[in-house]
Amino acid sequence: MNLKVISRNTGMALLVSSLFMLVAAGISLLDGGDKALAPLLISFALTFTVGIFPFIFVRRTDGITLRDGYMIIFLSWILSFLFGMLPYALYGGPFTLANAWFESVSGFTTTGATILEDVEALPRSLLFWRSSTHFIGGLGVVVFLLLIIPNSSPVRLRLTNMELSSISREDYQSRANKSVSIFARVYLAIFALAFLSFWAAGMSAFDAVNHAFSVCATGGFSTHNLSVGYFHSTLISVLTIIFMTLASLHFGLLYMSFVNRSLRPLNNPVLKFFLFSLAGGSFLAAVSLKLQGVDATWGEAFLDATFHVVSYTSTSGLAISDNANWPMLPCFILILGGLVCGCAGSTTCGLKSDRMLVLFKAIRMQIVKTLYPSSIFEVRFGKRMLRDEEVYQQILYIALFLLLIALSSVLCVVIGDPNQHALLGSIASLTNVGPSLGTIGSFGNYNAEPDALKFIFSFDMFLGRVEIYPILAVIASVFHKG
Repeated sequence: MNLKVISRNTGMALLVSSLFMLVAAGISLLDGGDKALAPLLISFALTFTVGIFPFIFVRRTDGITLRDGYMIIFLSWILSFLFGMLPYALYGGPFTLANAWFESVSGFTTTGATILEDVEALPRSLLFWRSSTHFIGGLGVVVFLLLIIPNSSPVRLRLTNMELSSISREDYQSRANKSVSIFARVYLAIFALAFLSFWAAGMSAFDAVNHAFSVCATGGFSTHNLSVGYFHSTLISVLTIIFMTLASLHFGLLYMSFVNRSLRPLNNPVLKFFLFSLAGGSFLAAVSLKLQGVDATWGEAFLDATFHVVSYTSTSGLAISDNANWPMLPCFILILGGLVCGCAGSTTCGLKSDRMLVLFKAIRMQIVKTLYPSSIFEVRFGKRMLRDEEVYQQILYIALFLLLIALSSVLCVVIGDPNQHALLGSIASLTNVGPSLGTIGSFGNYNAEPDALKFIFSFDMFLGRVEIYPILAVIASVFHKG
């Protein structure tokens, strides 16, 4: 492995984090120097020093191998988690080492699960750092650093191929390094529009920035204990639904629609499948909430159901009400939506609607083949036919994903699962939804979970965010010689 390339690029990831730590420290100074000022300044100094070190003492080189690329992805995330937990750990309070690690991983992986029982007790500066980890992680630590290394085209091309899934790249119709720029432009546009809309709708500038960080990254961290429900505003709730949905769509399709001033790029089978799933799930959940007496009016039921179905399906995890006492049907819809989630080429995680559509088409093809064994059938995906190996890859990923949920759940039970959250916590973590049901639901938290389970869930978040294979590749490379 080329340690020079690896150290310089992982160092850049830390410099990105240190910049946001410095901004958070500036907010602390504006607030008169709160309790988080010293932790943020110390964290900035340590993170910046370690990040800048390779640029001072390591000679630059552009040579990179596939193994180097996977290691850069792996170390960029791990070091971001480690240094990202420093402000929490140094601040203290509810942040034990396990809690600080959990909050950091949850932030960078845009999961949005939290150990905090009282979010509003934190100073604004630490809340800003907490939300900014969503912003960094949503764009992707590796993609983020590639954007600010414009002269390293070989590195950009290699890493983009691994940071963006094959499904995501399929529709960009551009070289891999150009797709990074497209992804970033759409991401920043969603953030800017969300911030301006929230601000105009009545949020303070601080709340608007933090919630814009959360929706564009499909994260889930809020500055209030009641999340978006704190504002008691139908307008803000509807705006949040819109931006969570936009952040769940294929950024390449959004970009092409804007550039061509046409809705034709949105005539996409995956997009139709995703939006139909949202509409159907929201309708069924709303009917259940109204008939079960959870919401008093049909308007409240449809807003409540639509918000949470979109929130869970987009893996955002924001909330306007507590789902702890919801009936079984809408709860099942939320869990199922979090598994399927949004489109590839977005900031969502989970299985991806693309893979689920491939699965359904493959099942249909197999049924037809059984009825007409002498005929030849292929899986059509949009305007092209998928090869058997392409279908196999997506089905294999789904099987691996579900297997990891089962393994994680069993491991939690074996270690000790006093709150009986092994399965729900594993699903919410590996899909990067964050909140689940019950005491770890929309207004709940993971503080009562044993530390061992928090580390398991953290690893699930990491696996889900990078889509499993890069981590498995790094583990395999450790034991592979040559």
